[in-house]
Amino acid sequence: MQVVVMGCGRVGAALATAMRADGHRVTVIDRDPQAFDRLPEDSGCTTVVGHGYRREVLIEAGIERAGAFAAVTSGDNSNIIAARIADEVFAVPKVVARIYDAKRARVYERLGVPTVATVPWTTERLRHALLGDTAPEQWEDPTGSVTVLALTPHSDWVGRPLADLEAGLQVRAAFVIRFGAGVLPAARTRIQDEDTVYVAAPRERVAEVLALAAAPPTPREP
Repeated sequence: MQVVVMGCGRVGAALATAMRADGHRVTVIDRDPQAFDRLPEDSGCTTVVGHGYRREVLIEAGIERAGAFAAVTSGDNSNIIAARIADEVFAVPKVVARIYDAKRARVYERLGVPTVATVPWTTERLRHALLGDTAPEQWEDPTGSVTVLALTPHSDWVGRPLADLEAGLQVRAAFVIRFGAGVLPAARTRIQDEDTVYVAAPRERVAEVLALAAAPPTPREP
């Protein structure tokens, strides 16, 4: 697939490198030629100097053949304009714009412009958005403070009340995927084999929560 990335800052360079590593043809646009120094020497990416919201620059970058376009410069307005041109003028199937203002990002989402707010999203999520993959198993609120993540609890949790898991991990259970269907937990809900439990936790505790869920529960107090 032909991929066009507008902006060769840290995110743009990382995204372009990741997409190229996935086997896609990647062209990177930036108005500053020195920005391309962020790309590895062997990245295999094509570079175009110019403003990515200009039609002629986009055409030079191969937008007419592109299956995906990402606008990830440091300017919200430039990203939105370029994304809308890619979507509305060139009908690129997958378009995403990086937006620093999370509130504006939600507004543009409602207008049909897929956006990625800087704080809660990462390069990996941008890649998933472009490829149309299944969403990653973590989601963050617009402020980046709370993360919802999928847990497959250790087998020793099976049969215990979900409330025990919440208490032991210091999280809040949102829902459970059981036999392929979503289940809203009730007070008496017990963990069953092969359950996937989605919980909300502070962002800074994600690694700790994953580790605790993968370990046997601590023995109950006598």
